[in-house]
Amino acid sequence: MIQVHELTKEFATATTGAGVMGAFRSLFSREAVRKVAVDHISFAIETGECVGYLGPNGAGKSTTIKMLAGILHPTSGDISVLGYHPGRERKQLAYQMGVVFGQRTQLWWDLPLRDSYEILRHMYHLDERRYRQFLEKVDHLLEIGQFLDTPVRKLSLGQRMRADLAAALIHDPPLLFLDEPTIGLDVVAKERIRRFLKELSQEQGKTILLTTHDMDDIAYLCHRVLVINHGKLVLDGSMETLRSRIGLPSVIRILFQGIPNVQPLAEAEKVETDGAKVTIYYDRQKVSPPTILNRVSAWGDWIDVEMAEPEIEEMIKRIYR
Repeated sequence: MIQVHELTKEFATATTGAGVMGAFRSLFSREAVRKVAVDHISFAIETGECVGYLGPNGAGKSTTIKMLAGILHPTSGDISVLGYHPGRERKQLAYQMGVVFGQRTQLWWDLPLRDSYEILRHMYHLDERRYRQFLEKVDHLLEIGQFLDTPVRKLSLGQRMRADLAAALIHDPPLLFLDEPTIGLDVVAKERIRRFLKELSQEQGKTILLTTHDMDDIAYLCHRVLVINHGKLVLDGSMETLRSRIGLPSVIRILFQGIPNVQPLAEAEKVETDGAKVTIYYDRQKVSPPTILNRVSAWGDWIDVEMAEPEIEEMIKRIYR
């Protein structure tokens, strides 16, 4: 679906000297500072994958999305999206992809939402039957029917994001680029959009590349993550790969009937006690949970066990350092 090889994007920013004289001199002799936004990254995304694209602000996430969509041209490197070169075949690719930028809308601000969809319908040459099917489907999944006749400028942020997602799907593309689709939304709106995206991925087989700062989006939707930092791709793998790469311990919390007779546990990285509660930190690559539970059975009778994996937020923070 997507092939990226040694993709690089540089921007040149003109500098201006301090003060009036500096500004005057820059009219005749202006220096440029070059910034590498994306630095020789390579990856491939298969059909039907939902991939999270993570990184701090300024890491190069949105720049990558814009190059994949044909909005920006790379400085160097090769891109193939559905067999098209985005920069040279942007029009052909537009019929095969949907794009949502969370802080920008593709809808017409002063028109009712229905009119925006009518304009998009004619842009994509949809017949009446396909258009009606689209309206029925997105109303069922996103519940947009109640505000179809409302001007876009009067929609709440959550309503507008649902409307933008629907607009990106009006031509039923197999590929979606989503740049911060849940930014600024409340918990209820986020949950609605997550469920919608999960159905697109799992039941309709859409390929999705998702950039987000919300780790709940990643945990709910993505089995694979790409992590970019300072323009470089620093990780490409599953959540398990991410956990093992970072080396954060897994946790078992055990509640005993009484105060346990805690003994040294060689298999654990750390053991913490708090009355009848014991917390054990361990490496799943070296020891299994049943082995640990078998060892601690000699400490006393336990009545409850809770197992936890490292939080995604903490794993990502470790990568950014």
